[in-house]
Amino acid sequence: MLASRGGAGVSWWLMKRSAPRAVGDLLLNALPQLEDRLLVERLRRTWGGLVGPDVARRARPTALSNGCLHVVVDNSPWLHELTLRSAELTTRLRAEVPSIQTLRFSLGAAPVEDAPPLARPAPRGSRLTEDDTRAIDAAAAAISDPALAHSARRLMARAWGAGPRGQEP
Repeated sequence: MLASRGGAGVSWWLMKRSAPRAVGDLLLNALPQLEDRLLVERLRRTWGGLVGPDVARRARPTALSNGCLHVVVDNSPWLHELTLRSAELTTRLRAEVPSIQTLRFSLGAAPVEDAPPLARPAPRGSRLTEDDTRAIDAAAAAISDPALAHSARRLMARAWGAGPRGQEP
């Protein structure tokens, strides 16, 4: 029996002999049902290169089950087009991913890629003068709805604070 180090129950000798392995490979060994999901995720990342930019804009792979890749298409004309091109696309995809045997297209909203959050604009250095504030208040006073007047004040203050008469500096 080999002694374990550190009480972790893992044989030091086995750890020393085995080559480093990717975490994804370890997960697949532990949870085989993740294989199809990881494959679909890899397909999503390379989808545009595999099917072309026009198809990639309109269709996204969503799942792989029993060799059938499920693809969601965002409108009917493209659904029809891709159904007609199914044999060509299957051949192209199978060359890259041999486990894909067939394609199944369905109409729906294609999953949106996670976009990076938009950066907040930097605060503007210029402040409104007293005259600008009075002009904004006078213009908003003509609006009878208090919520709309408040929104109009904020909008005018933002536009006037951007530079002379709403132009960028």
